[in-house]
Amino acid sequence: MFLPTTRAEMLNRGWDELDVILVSGDSYIDTPYSGIAVIGRVLINAGYRVGVIAQPDLTSAQDISRLGEPALFWGVSGGTVDSMVANYTATLRKRRTDDFTPGGVNNRRPDRAVIAYTNLIKKHFKSNSPIVLGGIEASLRRITHYDYWSDRLRAPILFDSKADYLLFGMAESSTLELAAALREQRSPRDIRGLAYLAKEFPAGYIELPSFEEVLADKQAFTRMFHLFYHNNDPITAKGLAQRKGDRYLVLNPPARTLEQSRLDEIYSDDYQRAQHPYYENQGPVKALETIRFAIPTHRGCYGECNFCAIAVHEGRTVS
Repeated sequence: MFLPTTRAEMLNRGWDELDVILVSGDSYIDTPYSGIAVIGRVLINAGYRVGVIAQPDLTSAQDISRLGEPALFWGVSGGTVDSMVANYTATLRKRRTDDFTPGGVNNRRPDRAVIAYTNLIKKHFKSNSPIVLGGIEASLRRITHYDYWSDRLRAPILFDSKADYLLFGMAESSTLELAAALREQRSPRDIRGLAYLAKEFPAGYIELPSFEEVLADKQAFTRMFHLFYHNNDPITAKGLAQRKGDRYLVLNPPARTLEQSRLDEIYSDDYQRAQHPYYENQGPVKALETIRFAIPTHRGCYGECNFCAIAVHEGRTVS
């Protein structure tokens, strides 16, 4: 069964309200290769009510409001690929096609999708349901980073998006812990794999060179990235904090690597391995041709290829 994308589907499940709404820059493909599908199923299997809004229209409230407001949190992802990579070539030309958009025309995914969707939610919902960023775009932009398309350093994405939290890496465990903390109305700030903004420097954490320092000095940026990169292993990593202005980005140590039995449990769920009919009616997605019958074998990579994000996002331990 698909995760609900419309109010009618919610009501068919007997739900008049959702606990979590997941917003994605991709069409909703129910496959274990989609982070949104995996996180949604993990939450539903833990007893939470979850819905999906894929590629919402930025010009109106119609898409983003059709499921109402979640009781616990909004989960926002740019999609399977960073939106700037999806939208532009290395020569800065606009890509005409998008394999994760119905019909294949690249006209549904905004630039810097994580920021765009957060702004859309804030525009149309004024209450206190927190916004939580996740996925590859948020995960790899969690720290001060060089942005190729604007040819400058950009601040950690929590500052630019003004979201409440960020879950980085492979976040099944972190998401469940966050949902439980919010349901029980307690602070989630001690959860592994969580990033947030704070006024005070957290005791026992490593302080990175500040945003202002790395902006002014390339050597400071190199030191910052060195400290960041060598604190990505969940066994040895320390917590990190980086100041920008009068606030700190706080990065808790990464979430623990999942055991094989837990991975088997997650990947053996009853995925439909198809695009949701609501979006299928808008056109097929080419990506499904590649991944429909693919079988995940492992996570992580011990290699350190400079062009690759796997080690930073999934970790260097092969599981």
